[in-house]
Amino acid sequence: MSSLFSRDRTLSYSRRDSTTTTTSSSTAALSPLQSPFPDLTPSLSTSDLRETAYEIFVAACRTSTGKALTYIPSDLSPSPSPSPSPSNSSSPSPSMQRSLTSTAASKMKKALGLRSSSSSSGLIKRAEGSPGSGGKPKKPVTIGELMRVQMKVNENVDSRIRRALLRIAAGQVGRRIESTVLPLELLQQFKAADFTDQREYDAWQKRNLKMLEAGLLLHPHTPLDESNTAAQRLRQIIQAALDRPIETGRNNESMQVLRTAVMGLANRSSDGSLFESCHWADGLPLNLRLYETLLEACFDVNEEASIIEEVDELMDLIKKTWGILALNQMLHNICFSWVLFNRYVATGQFENDLLDAADSQLAEVAKDAKTTKDPAYAKILNSTLTAMLGWAEKRLLAYHDTFDAGNIESMPTIVSIGVSAAKNLVEDISNEYRRRRKSEVDVAHSRIDTYIRSSLRTAFAQLMEKADSSRRASRSQPNPLPVLAILAKDVGELASKEREIFSPILKRWHPFAAGVAVATLHICYGNELKQFVSSITELTPDAVQVLRAADKLEKDLVQIAVEDSVDSDDGGKAIIREMPPFEAEGAIANMVKDWIKTRIDRLKEWVDRSLQQEVWNPQANEGGFPPSAVEVLRIIDETLDAFFQLPIPMHPALLPDLMSGLDRCLQYYVSKAKSGCGSRNTYVPIMPALTRCTTATRWGKKKDKTLNTKRNAQVATMNGDTSFGVLQLCVRINTFQRFRTELEVLEKRIITLLRNSESAHVEDFSNGLGKKFEITPAACVEGIQQLSEAAGYRIIFHDLSPVLWDGLYIGEPSSSRIEPFLQELEKNLTIISNTVNERVRTRIIADIMGASFDGFLLVLLAGGPSRTFTQQDSQIVEDDFKSLKDLFWANGNGLPMDVINKYSTTVRDVLPLFRADVDSLIERFRRSTLETYGSSAKSRLPLPPTSGQWNPTEPNTLLRVLCYRNDEAASKFLKKTYNFPKKL
Repeated sequence: MSSLFSRDRTLSYSRRDSTTTTTSSSTAALSPLQSPFPDLTPSLSTSDLRETAYEIFVAACRTSTGKALTYIPSDLSPSPSPSPSPSNSSSPSPSMQRSLTSTAASKMKKALGLRSSSSSSGLIKRAEGSPGSGGKPKKPVTIGELMRVQMKVNENVDSRIRRALLRIAAGQVGRRIESTVLPLELLQQFKAADFTDQREYDAWQKRNLKMLEAGLLLHPHTPLDESNTAAQRLRQIIQAALDRPIETGRNNESMQVLRTAVMGLANRSSDGSLFESCHWADGLPLNLRLYETLLEACFDVNEEASIIEEVDELMDLIKKTWGILALNQMLHNICFSWVLFNRYVATGQFENDLLDAADSQLAEVAKDAKTTKDPAYAKILNSTLTAMLGWAEKRLLAYHDTFDAGNIESMPTIVSIGVSAAKNLVEDISNEYRRRRKSEVDVAHSRIDTYIRSSLRTAFAQLMEKADSSRRASRSQPNPLPVLAILAKDVGELASKEREIFSPILKRWHPFAAGVAVATLHICYGNELKQFVSSITELTPDAVQVLRAADKLEKDLVQIAVEDSVDSDDGGKAIIREMPPFEAEGAIANMVKDWIKTRIDRLKEWVDRSLQQEVWNPQANEGGFPPSAVEVLRIIDETLDAFFQLPIPMHPALLPDLMSGLDRCLQYYVSKAKSGCGSRNTYVPIMPALTRCTTATRWGKKKDKTLNTKRNAQVATMNGDTSFGVLQLCVRINTFQRFRTELEVLEKRIITLLRNSESAHVEDFSNGLGKKFEITPAACVEGIQQLSEAAGYRIIFHDLSPVLWDGLYIGEPSSSRIEPFLQELEKNLTIISNTVNERVRTRIIADIMGASFDGFLLVLLAGGPSRTFTQQDSQIVEDDFKSLKDLFWANGNGLPMDVINKYSTTVRDVLPLFRADVDSLIERFRRSTLETYGSSAKSRLPLPPTSGQWNPTEPNTLLRVLCYRNDEAASKFLKKTYNFPKKL
């Protein structure tokens, strides 16, 4: 017996007091439910039950094995070879040895899905030595020691109990513990002298007497006859002892009287025969309350919501009390389900593992309930499940108030417990089950349907209360209708929350949970909306807002119902029939289209008026950007803002109409702005006939008599009195470029506005159709290209014509070189660079360069009879062209060399012809002509037409070089072949 709960005696230290204090305060923080097992008696406290339960546990374990209940926590290293104490000389059995190595991986916890305690074996660590012990492992502690700590029994009490059990065992050799009335035997073993003070002894005696009263008189295993003399005698003894303690001891007379009365009651049966067991603690509900107390010891005293890691070993020993308490596996399952469930509630409903474990145990209870018709079992089952169902339904009948993101994980298990309890109940306080039980599917379906409708009606009522309060507060205002829009929005959010959070959970028991939910909300909201819809006389902004909200809500609810009912027999038609359409979207769409048309018409009229008065001179427009362009962009921006502020449910659908109208207005602005500005062809002269033909031809037409050749070219270019001068063209180019940039910004802003619109969906962003300006960007690019080329060719062929055409290579090339032209061109480039937007600056300068290269070639190949070139002049021409390129290169600060090379390709290809000798040129001309015209050219070389596409292999280009060659051989060839004049 001394080895039963053996432990290292050094473990007896004062910390047990702190342990008791800590756990007591911890227990006080719990808020458990009322036990489903009836009250025993007001005189029995929780502490009384706990001490008696511990005594039963120790007694039951003592008689079940003669070996020590020893285990080694997984985080402690076993002692190398501890010397066996006299009280614990036998080694653990094989089964016990296996349990020693599996403590940290409890099979029970794994089966129930319970997490491991963060303070694994912490109870034992606390029992193994004081903080000053240096943390060295002591001798192995026992399951009994663990149970002592768990049940908050101090070591003095534990030692007294074990000492008493040794004495009882010595006096009753061979008797089973079930045949012993433990409180009676304990009373006989001790006197007041065995306690530290009289108060402790009195409390101990009263507890044992009250336990005898509870087990034999108040809750007997076999019902008592009121005339039972043993019962009357025992009641008198207990009542007297509670007022004045009786003398206890082995041979005391009062104890003999007490023993006679107790044993007469404990051993009786309904038929008068004697039991082998003493029925003093196996009557309902006393035995269940005692067993509940034992099961509570499975929870870590440091972590109230965590079951200890050693629960497997502890539970095996707790079950040894079944013989004393007359319990079995079925009653254990009920009691353990309740303990797990109650601990979840008592610890703040945070540890979902406990809830899951309780649900798992209920599955076992359901199996048990199908296999027994025991009325006592049915009564316990009914009271336990009723308590659990009552708690669950308080939360499920208004689950929107109960669950949120922080505790939603517990909802599936709470629903499962509620449904499981409902299925297994014989009766329910709500009379729901006081009739023939339906099938399990019907019960689950019915309960979930009730939960959904009840919770949503409650939630809607709360929204209505909020709306009614707002309506009362706004009665003095002209129109309180937006309250309905707010209500619709709130209902839509409630439906979304239901679909996303609750319906996936409830769908496990009700296949159309979301459909039932939205149907309930539709009915609730429809009743409020019906009066409003019938009273609409005009589509005011408030009315639009309400109808938009109602339309959106309708679509959302219908969509949810359809998606949820797709697998139903009728495809959800029954639910949809409860949702008559509002037909608000069509009316709103027509009104918005009229609004768009009015805005677009006004904008186009404004563009016409503004462009008629626009001044394109950069000196009159800050930043080179005209006021009309700033204003048109501002109007468009305001129009977009106004559109997205409309309280309509179809922004994505109607946005293309608005964008198309704005796009047309902007394209109209671009078209009007570039109208009359000309193009490249406006300034490129008609190609003159071959030189030597006439001396009256200048650039293919008569000389412009309005052009003063002595006028400063810069002044003529920059200060013209027309609105189509080069700088005016630059302002227009700036405008088009600004449009391109601002349109990109507007398009991004439109996407942002669309994303912020409640009516937008993911598919609305899958393509750019209807959200971009389709024609204006292309019109701007085309306009920039047109006006940039027009500006370049105007400068070269119009504004700088006096220094290019009338000055370059006139007479002797060596005395009329390109320098004057370069000076004037550089002045123009400087002013243009300071005027034009930097993002198109390279483009316009490149176009000017291209025009200058074309003008340079035109001087060389069609410059009229005042120009001739010798073979030696080719170097001058090449040097001048290099100077022209260098102007645009600007020592690396100008155009990129690859751009210059691209534009100068034709000139570079043609210039070598001026270096070639006449015979080579003639031969190349013949060969090129024959290749072009074939055999028909063998007898007589045809006169090639002027194409204007200069090329060193093209006949007309070669012929023109020959025409300008100041060489006798060239003149003879031309005279002989085409009868051209010999003199230029």
